[in-house]
Amino acid sequence: MFYEPKNGDHGLAKNPFNSLVIPRPIGWISTVDKDGVFNLAPYSFFNAVCYRPPTVMFSAGTSSNDDSLKDSARNAETSGEFVCNLATWDTREQMNKSSATLPPAGDEIALTGLTPIAGKLVSAPRIAEAPVHLECRYLKTTEIPGWDSGDSYKVVFGEVIGIHISDEFITDKGLVDVAKMMPIGRLGYNDYTRVNGDSLFTLNRPD
Repeated sequence: MFYEPKNGDHGLAKNPFNSLVIPRPIGWISTVDKDGVFNLAPYSFFNAVCYRPPTVMFSAGTSSNDDSLKDSARNAETSGEFVCNLATWDTREQMNKSSATLPPAGDEIALTGLTPIAGKLVSAPRIAEAPVHLECRYLKTTEIPGWDSGDSYKVVFGEVIGIHISDEFITDKGLVDVAKMMPIGRLGYNDYTRVNGDSLFTLNRPD
């Protein structure tokens, strides 16, 4: 089949685009606003973009009728900081619950029963239940215009200035035990996937 996304002429039950760029890592972004209120939200349009300096991005979209998805972007821009927490199989339910639409004064960390802990270099909270935290300094925002005047998307970039890894997930050989962590990724629709010992495989690069 072939279709043009702007025409929406795929003829399928749901837009297939999100089921084609897969799996996508989940950026579980925690921030704090100017009044000290914590915010936590998962973003599946998330990834690492370079090594030196280590940099990550997340993309937040909103429409003219819903400003809630901008909380993370707004807080990152205002405070100059955010934390990316690794979402895992063990925290999948809390991750999903933290995607609920709350008013700006709502605290998703409290809603989900997770534990906020202080960062070392940033004021944004870390999530104690996550095995990895990337403390980030806000770098810039790139705005992507939508097809309609009410749609807009913000791609937020942050330099990773501090990394926390739970010691239990570091092997005797000094490697990160990804299979033991069991991180989860986003597929299309309401589907997710996880990395474990059965799904992991190795390929060595050619010389």
